[in-house]
Amino acid sequence: MADTHDSRYKTGNPLCDAVRFLCDASFAVLPADAARQLGEFEKNFWGGVRWFADKNIGWVDDSLAAAERLREEWRRRHCPPAPEPLTSTPPPEGVG
Repeated sequence: MADTHDSRYKTGNPLCDAVRFLCDASFAVLPADAARQLGEFEKNFWGGVRWFADKNIGWVDDSLAAAERLREEWRRRHCPPAPEPLTSTPPPEGVG
């Protein structure tokens, strides 16, 4: 039986400690080879999820870049250019 005084279950967060203990216990009730196979399956599953998440992040980055290009193209075609700002003040009336 697991030692409940083990430092693995005393991290300072009772909820995480309880979940960690339940996870350990769920593997402990299985035969050793079945627990290893289930663990490998879970690692492969989460590895696939991580791969898909990384791909999805790449797709989002690509879409954001494409959206910026489309937005800039739309601005060039549909928005008139802004008037040039005055860089100097005009002379006072009656001078020049």
